[in-house]
Formats: sequence, C-alpha cells, structure tokens
Amino acid sequence: MKRLTSEMVVEQEKNLLERLRQPAHREQAFGELVRLHQKSLYYHIRRIVISHDDADDVLQNTFLKAWRNLHNFRADSAIKTWLYRIATNESLTFINRRKKMEQREVKDVENDLRHSLENGPYISGDEIQMKLQRALLTLPDRQKLVFNMRYFDEMKYDEISAVLEVSVGSLKASYHHAVPQIGFYLFGCMMV
Repeated sequence: MKRLTSEMVVEQEKNLLERLRQPAHREQAFGELVRLHQKSLYYHIRRIVISHDDADDVLQNTFLKAWRNLHNFRADSAIKTWLYRIATNESLTFINRRKKMEQREVKDVENDLRHSLENGPYISGDEIQMKLQRALLTLPDRQKLVFNMRYFDEMKYDEISAVLEVSVGSLKASYHHAVPQIGFYLFGCMMV
C-alpha cells in the first residue's frame, strides 16, 4: 500500500471539502471522509474511554455531530483536526456524563477503566504495553490527552493545539510533565 505524502493528503482534503459542500455529492464524500478517518479516530477515542463498546458509541456520535455540523465547518483547520476536536470533546463529554450518572468518586471510575483495560477482550499486547496503558490512567486528563496525541497519534504540537485549542507551550509542558510520571510508573525511576 502506497503511503500518502502530506501534499497528497492536503490535495485529497481539498477535493473532499469541495465535494462535501456540494449537495449532490455530500453523502458520497462524507462516506469517504468516514472511511479515511474512522480507524485513527477510533483508536484516539479508545485511548480516552478505554472500552471498545464505548469507543464505538463515541465514534458514531462523532460522525453524527460532524454530519450535522458540516455547514459550520469553515476550513480554518484541516478536516482531520476538526474531526479530532469533535472526537476529543465527545470522549470527554462521555466520561464526564458517566461520572455524573454514576455519582461516584473519580478514583472509582479510574478503577473501572483500569479493570476494563486489563480484562477487556479487545486489548492485546505485551506486559510493557499493558503497564503503559495503566500508567496513562494515572495521569491528569490534559496530560493523558496530550501524551496520547503526541505519542500514539504522532501529531505535531501545532496540530494538537488546533484540536484542543490550547497554546503550544502549554501542550509541551503537559507532555514533558507526563513523560517522567510514566517513566516512574513503568521503571521506578524518572525518565528524561
């Protein structure tokens, strides 16, 4: 499979956006948009909500919200950035709603997430990968989001900044605070 260059992706997005704005081509173009981004968005959401079933629900909500708000997309950012922003907000809303509905302590919800991670049928990986996922659950929400986007999604700070609408400096600080905490959790010592 041929890897797309950044120029090819920009051209593809421009073409897709053009067709999304044409009523006669909107549904077909949106189908392409879903196929193009659903896998990366699924894993982004999954790292936030942990559960496969919850990630599927949030992903569906993400695409529904994107479809309903296509007319609001001003193309100030890339379509991918816009979708990640929606997915991140939907994921955080889902977690906050769960916390409120269950009216439980944050630690109890974190324990449930940890249990879901360890016993979920859709998680595979070696011991170090499982330890990394457990370490991520110990981070504050902002650090966890930034680490996931930077490490797993391989996003640049300016892309993350556009998604989270936070300054690059703040994101770098969050990431650089997260790394030693993860290192300490994984190896019992600070990573630099």
